[in-house]
Amino acid sequence: MVASALMANAIRALAMDAVELARSGHPGAPMGMADMAVALWKDHLHHNPANPHWANRDRFVLSNGHASMLLYALLHLTGYDLPIEQLKQFRQMHSLTPGHPEYGVTPGVETTTGPLGQGLSNAVGMALAEKLLAAEFNRPNHKIVDHHTYVFLGDGCLMEGISHEACALAGAWQLSKLIALYDDNGISIDGPVKPWFVDNTAARFRAYGWNVIGPVVGHNADAVSLAITKAKTHSATQNGPTLIICKTQIGKGSPTRANTAKAHGEPLGAEEIARTREALGWSHPPFEVPAKIYAQWSAKIAGARREAGWNKRFAAYAAAYPELADELTRRMRGELPQQFDQVAAAAAETAHTQAATVASRKASQIVLEAFTAALPELLGGSADLTGSNLTQTAATAPLRFDPRGQVVKTDGGQIGRHINYGVREFGMAAVMNGIALHGGYIPYGGTFLTFSDYSRNAIRMAALMKLRVVHVFTHDSIGLGEDGPTHQPIEHAAALRLIPNLDVWRPADTAETVAAWTVALQNSARPTALLLSRQNLPYLPKTAELPEISKGAYVLAEPTRVGLSESAQAILIATGSEVQLALAAQELLAADKIAVRVISMPSTTVFDRQSDEYKRALLPVGVPRIVAEMGASGSWWKYSACAVLSINVFGESAPAQELFERFGFTAENLATAVKMALGRE
Repeated sequence: MVASALMANAIRALAMDAVELARSGHPGAPMGMADMAVALWKDHLHHNPANPHWANRDRFVLSNGHASMLLYALLHLTGYDLPIEQLKQFRQMHSLTPGHPEYGVTPGVETTTGPLGQGLSNAVGMALAEKLLAAEFNRPNHKIVDHHTYVFLGDGCLMEGISHEACALAGAWQLSKLIALYDDNGISIDGPVKPWFVDNTAARFRAYGWNVIGPVVGHNADAVSLAITKAKTHSATQNGPTLIICKTQIGKGSPTRANTAKAHGEPLGAEEIARTREALGWSHPPFEVPAKIYAQWSAKIAGARREAGWNKRFAAYAAAYPELADELTRRMRGELPQQFDQVAAAAAETAHTQAATVASRKASQIVLEAFTAALPELLGGSADLTGSNLTQTAATAPLRFDPRGQVVKTDGGQIGRHINYGVREFGMAAVMNGIALHGGYIPYGGTFLTFSDYSRNAIRMAALMKLRVVHVFTHDSIGLGEDGPTHQPIEHAAALRLIPNLDVWRPADTAETVAAWTVALQNSARPTALLLSRQNLPYLPKTAELPEISKGAYVLAEPTRVGLSESAQAILIATGSEVQLALAAQELLAADKIAVRVISMPSTTVFDRQSDEYKRALLPVGVPRIVAEMGASGSWWKYSACAVLSINVFGESAPAQELFERFGFTAENLATAVKMALGRE
C-alpha cells in the first residue's frame, strides 16, 4: 500500500476508535476527508508543531467542526503536544479533545468551530488580516508576512447563509491566499442532500470572483495535492481565492456505513469497525499507529526548519527596518502601545472640558478619532451604515483594492482601515473574529443594535474564544423614533448581557464612552458591545474620573447635589439616555425632601466583576433601588430593585419625544416610582 494511503488510514482508524471509545462523535467526515488531509498537511501546510503560535505559519481551519477527530488526529500525528492519551479522552471532561475544536484549548487549533459556516468566515478574516499586514509591513526583498489560509468545509457550511456573506466578501477583497477545500460528499444528518441542496456551487463561487478547481477525486491524495499546487500558483499570479471541490465518500472504508447518513454522527460499532479495519488493510489494535507512519507524518523537523528560516529573514528585516519590526512584533503579541494610557486620559480630559451635548454614537466617533490616530492596529468597519454608526475617522481611510488585487494606499502610504462590509452583519461579525484570531489588528464594526440578532452567534463565538473585538451598536432604544418597532431594540441589551464573557456598555455621555472604549481595548481576552444612542445626550456633571467610571458603575450624584445633606433614602440606577431622567427625578424628589443617590451604570457586566466592597459602597444594604432603562426589565431584578422603569413590549413609529411619553420615560414617572417604593405615594 502506498504511503499516502497508509497515512490516511491512520486518520481513519484514530477517528473511528476515538468515537467508539467515547460512544459519541462524528466518524464519517474524518474518514472521508483523510486523503484530502494527507495532501494538504504532508505536501503544503507550513507550520511548526513545536510552536503553534509562529507568526508566519499557514492557518488551517476545519469549518465543519463536527469532524474534529480529523484535526485531532492530524495534530497528534504531526507532532503537536497532543498525546495519544488525549485522543482516548475524546469528548471527555477537561480533555484537550472536546467534541468540537476549541481555540485556546487544543494546541494547533486556530479557531473554535461547530456552528457551520463560521469557520469558513473566520478564515476569510484571517486571510484579510494576512493581506493587510503584508501590505503594511512587507518591503522590497523582505516578505515577512507571507502565508496561506486553508479551510476544509462541507455541505452544511455552504448551506448556511453566512457562507454567502463571507465568501462574497472574500471575492471582493481578492484574497488570493485563501484556499478552501470542499468535502463534497452529498450527505448530511437527514440523508442525501439532493432534495434540498441543489446549488451549482462551482458557478456560485465563480460569480463571487473565486477561482474554482474540480471536482477532483477527494480520495486521491496526489490529485488533491496537484489541485492545491494549482491554487497556490493562481494565488501568486492572479486575483481571487480558490475553491477546490473534492468529491468524497463519507465514512470511506466502512463496508456498510460509507455513503450513508449513519456514518455522520454516531459510532460505527465494534463489528463494523472490525470490518472496516479489514477493508482498509489496517491490522493494528485501537489507538496504535506504527512508528513508520508516525515518521511519515511528523512535521517537527520541517516545521522547525521553516520557522528558523523565517526567523533569519525577520532578523534581516529588523536590521533594515527596526521600527517596523518592533511594531509588527508588538501588534502580533496583542500589546497596546506604550502611550495608550496617555491617549485615553487625554480623550477623557477632552470629553470633560468640551462637555458637549452629542449622541453617544457621535461621542464614540470623537473617541475613535483619538484612538485610531494613536493605534494603527484598529481596523474598523460598518455593515452599510457608516454614516449612521459613525465608525470612520480621519485616520481610517476606506479599504480599497486596485484591479490587480493590491491594497490601495493613501497619499501618506497608509492602508485603508475602514471596511465597507455591505449589508452583511453576521458575516462582518465572523470575519472580525477571524481578524482577531490571526493577530495584528483589533477589529471593530458597526450596525444598528436591533440587528445584533443577525450577528449574535458570532458574538457568542467571540466570547467563547475570548477575542478582543468591538461591536458598535447604534440606535440603542425607542429613541431612534419614526423607524418604528422593526428597528427599535427592546430585548437586545438584556439578551447581550446574558452572553458570558461579553462586556456590554451603554454610556450616558462622552466621558462614559471614553471609559467604554478604553476598557474594551484593554481587555485582550473579552469582546465588547457598545450600545449607543441616535439622539443627543447632555454631558453629565460629575466628579468621577476615568478609573472609577471604568468600573462599570459609579455615584453620579449624591443628595447634596440638590441641597439635601441627609443620607440617601433611595437609589436611582440608570443607563444611557435614562441617566438624565434620573438626575431630573432627583431634583423633583428633593422638592419633597426625599434624598436620592443617582448611580450611572453604563456596564452591568463590568460592575458585576467588581469587589463586594465596591458594590456595597454603591448599593448599601437596606436602601431601596429603582432602575430606569429603555429596554426589557428582566436582568435588572438581580440588583434587588423595588421597581424597574422599562419597556417590555415592542415600540411604535413616532417622534422620539412622543415615544418617551407614551412609554412612561419621564422624570415624573420615575419620581413616582421612588415614592411608591418608599410608601410615600
